[in-house]
Order: sequence, then structure tokens, then C-alpha cells
Amino acid sequence: MASPIEDYAVLSDCHTAALVSRDGSIDWLCLPRYDSPSTFAALLGTEDHGRWMLRPRDPHATSTRAYDGDGFVLRTRWQTPTGVAEVLDVMPYGDRRADVIRRIRGVSGTVEFHQEVRVRFDYARAMPWMRQAGTDDDPLLIAIAGPDALVFRGAALRAVDHAHAGTVTVGAGDTVDLTMTWYPSHREIPDPVDVDAAFATTNDWWAAWAGRIRHVGPHRDEVVRSLLVLRALTHEDTGGIVAAATTSLPEDFGGVRNWDYRYVWLRDASLTLEALLEHGFTGEAAMWRRWLLRAIAGDPADVQIMYGLAGERDLEERVLPNLPGYDGAAPVRIGNGAVTQYQADVMGEVMLALEAARNAGVDEGAYSWPLQRALLGYVEENMDRPDNGIWEMRGDPRMFTYSRVMIWAAFDRGARAVREHGLDGPADRWEELRERMRAEIDEHGYDAERGHFVQAYGSPEVDAALLMLPQVGYCAADDARMLGTVAEIEKRLMRDGLLRRYRTQSDVDGLPGDEHPFLACSFWLVEQYAASGRLADAEALMDRLCGLANDVGLLSEEYDVTLQRHAGNTPQALSHLALVRAADALAGAQPPRGHRR
Repeated sequence: MASPIEDYAVLSDCHTAALVSRDGSIDWLCLPRYDSPSTFAALLGTEDHGRWMLRPRDPHATSTRAYDGDGFVLRTRWQTPTGVAEVLDVMPYGDRRADVIRRIRGVSGTVEFHQEVRVRFDYARAMPWMRQAGTDDDPLLIAIAGPDALVFRGAALRAVDHAHAGTVTVGAGDTVDLTMTWYPSHREIPDPVDVDAAFATTNDWWAAWAGRIRHVGPHRDEVVRSLLVLRALTHEDTGGIVAAATTSLPEDFGGVRNWDYRYVWLRDASLTLEALLEHGFTGEAAMWRRWLLRAIAGDPADVQIMYGLAGERDLEERVLPNLPGYDGAAPVRIGNGAVTQYQADVMGEVMLALEAARNAGVDEGAYSWPLQRALLGYVEENMDRPDNGIWEMRGDPRMFTYSRVMIWAAFDRGARAVREHGLDGPADRWEELRERMRAEIDEHGYDAERGHFVQAYGSPEVDAALLMLPQVGYCAADDARMLGTVAEIEKRLMRDGLLRRYRTQSDVDGLPGDEHPFLACSFWLVEQYAASGRLADAEALMDRLCGLANDVGLLSEEYDVTLQRHAGNTPQALSHLALVRAADALAGAQPPRGHRR
């Protein structure tokens, strides 16, 4: 069985990401991209599905860990009866290679480490051909299957029952560097990585990036780590921002709510862009806009709600029967069936992000504004069409209130671009459509008898996405309708003080089983509390949510309040960007210095 989800730290080279357990095992790694087939997949099965274990041989050894500064060099300190040693794990940034380095350093006494490698390419469907090379002083282990190859260096490894294992002993002051490099199997073996240079360059780059973060207010450490996570999930070359580093970690332990999040959702990427812009990263905004232009170029009718890292469109959902799933939660899926859905809110989120880029001083390029005009034409053509909603419901399409509000927001931002920025477009028409949407939403999206906005037209249910209405400017946070909606959300969606997205018991999503509180939604509630004057409630909920992060500051998608453990894919971009927004809202709501409340 894999470790608890919260026991994993992430490594990233801004091309892909590895998950390392507290026990020293790399249980998930896809090479060379986030969405490539896995090389290690013990996370979704057992050790036989691939892992790289490195830990003291003593089974009673204990560890503590932390990232070195503001970056993704993971330092794990192991304590044994015979001595103390550290392991520094890193995926080097900027060398245009796919390397993992595991540096062992003796601190005191002596510590014997056990190393075990089980390579399983292509989601554990390809057992590689392994061969020894090199010399006794410079051993090499090479793994090849199909298009993929790996070379391991640094210590001798011998075949043991479909694995390769060995030991390394360090004393005080000793250093041993273990490295793994992926390369296309048709090429020559790459030269060894310069380990010292890799550590220095990677630490310096992450520190410089974090040093550009602008944030004044509470929870600075959590904001910095969250923005770093968002950068770690952004592909260096394409600018695509994946929703998470993993696939099929369960929202419902033992259930079927397991999805592949290693793709770029227009919605999540747009919200991430806004968070980065708010903290000074205009260069990332321009890069993401270029990604968007490439991905959705062509007929707006062909726009998808999600893409591959480079804008790939073919993300057909498939089941991998050879992987049993995390803790037995099957099926394991690759691809995502939501790619074919119509989600009416997405264009609103894109228009909001592009407006934020304009307001931050990012100039419109030759194609960016014509693209936005084309998107608004698509919105107008489909504005009376029911959709699958922000939560990608697999039941029948509906008129979801949040989706309708985001159509309103799309027209609103289009009109603003003309009125406030002097761009060319039919502002009168967009304003007319905006007011038509407002009248419709006020009539059908609000239940006057119950006093709250509703999840979908004709439904008595509420949805946590309704907390976003003030954030996009549809109404004020202290609007009586919004306060009534918050009260209903607290009544119907709270589970031990945290928010679920919606009531699965209403059968709106067409799936069996339940799910746990969704962390982003609870952060949205913090933002709502802060904006509506409930500052004490906002601070208390924020403190609790930040306390749910694991020991290295990572958040998954959901939280199981009964078993007190993380659930869903990890690290989750939406959770971290919602944390950033909540912290910004708290900073804006703080009373002036010297004021007592």
C-alpha cells in the first residue's frame, strides 16, 4: 500500500514532478513531462508497479524533512541508533535534462542506507531490459523499454527478484551522490550530471523566483509556498499549468471518483494567472497568454475546456486495468472525459484573466484581442445552452447559476475592454447581452422564497461555486441575497466546519458514492467572510485550513475530516491558488494600524 497522500513531498524541474514519501520512496514520476506515462507508479498500486526507495536499513530509523529555503530541494534528516545522515532530493532546474539526484550526507556516526530500484515504464505495463555497465568504481545501471531509457549512477545495484538493490554506508562528513537520468532510448547515454552545479543553480533559481513575490499581510509563508507550487506545476517551455501532478488519487477512498488532473484546464490556469499577476508576475501572464493563443487558435466552436501541456486536444479517457489504484480505489484513469463537455463558465474565467493581464500592463498583442472577440462571439452563440458546470457533472446538462454568472462576466469584461482600454468592439451589444443575463439570473438563479441563489435553475440546492459571485463583481459580498446564500451553504454543505462543493446526495453529478470537503471552496468562504465583515470567522477558518497542509506545505484537492487525511490529486493547483486569494482578502480586510476591533 502507498503512503498516506499527505506523506508525500513534491520535486519539480518545471517539466515534470516526482512524489517522495516520508519513507524515502519516489512512488510517482512521469518522464519527461507531467502527463507522460509513469516510470514509477507505486502510488497507484504496490512497489511492484515501480518505485525508487532510499532509506536507512534500520527499520526503526526516524526522519524529519523540509524544503531548503524557498524552493524544491527536499532535505530529509534520518536518525538511527548508529548515527545521523541526510538525504537531499532534487530535480535540477534549467539543464534541459530529466534528472533526479539523491545526495546522501553523513552528519554523525555511521548510517547504512538501503537502495532499491524497480523501474516500470508506461504505467507499469513495460518491464524494462536492465543491464550493468561502467566499472566497480563508476557503476552504471541502464534500463530500456520501447522509447524510454534510464541510467542510474553513484552506487552498485544488483538484481534481486525483479528489482535492483544495494547498500551505501556514510560516516560523518561523507557524501554519496546517486543520480538517475531519463533519455530517449534511441540516443546515447547522457554524460553524468554535475551534481554540485545542479544544486547551486536550482537553489539560486527558485530563490530568485520566490524573491519576486509581492505579499504584505498574514500567512506570508503559506502564500510563498503556494505560489511556488503553482510555478512548479507550470511547464517551463509551453507555459501550460497542470491542475495537479497526479492521476486517480481518490476523492472517495475505495470509490470510483478518480480522475486524471495532469492537464491544463482553462479555468484553473486562468485563476492561477490572476493569482500570479496579483503578486507581480507579469512575465508569466504573457507566457500563458501565448499558450492560450496557440491552444485555442482556429474556430472558437472547437474550443475545449482543457488541453495537454502544449495544447494537445486528444485527451480521451481510458482505464488502466493493470494498476489496482491508490489503496484499491479503482479505476485508474488516464485522459479525462470532461474534455468533450460544454462548460459555459470557462470563457468568463478566461476573459477575467485576460482583463487582469491588461490591468497589470501586459499589452494586447496582434492576435490576443481578436481572439477575445471571437470567444465572445462563441459565448453569444451558446448563451442559451445548458452545460455541465464548473464541477464537470456527468449527469444531464443544466442551467447552472454560476455558469450563467460567468457568461455575464464575459460580456462585462468585453465591454470594459472597449470602454476603459479603447479596444475595438461592439460594446453596446455586449452590454445589452450582459443586462439580459443579469435579468435572467436574478429571476431564475435566485430563490426569493428561500432567500438564496441556487445551484441550477429550478433546483433548491446550493453550490459552493456561488461564493465566487462577489469575486467576479456580480454582487457585493454583503448583498442580502449573498448573505442568505452563505447561510444556506453553511447549513447544507458544511462537514465539520469545511465545505463540500455540493450535495452528492442530490444525484446532480450522476456518479455513485460521496466526496470529502473541497479545500478550494473553504478558502473561497474565507474570502467571502473577509469581504462581508466576518473577519474573526475568516481568520479562524484560514488558520484551520493552513493547518491542514502537510509538513512541507502541500495541499491536495480534498480533506477527509473523519480520518483526518488528504484526499484527491496532489499537490492541487486550485487549492493553493485559493489559499493565495484568501490570504490576499484577509490582508485587504485588516483594520488600519492602531485601530482596535
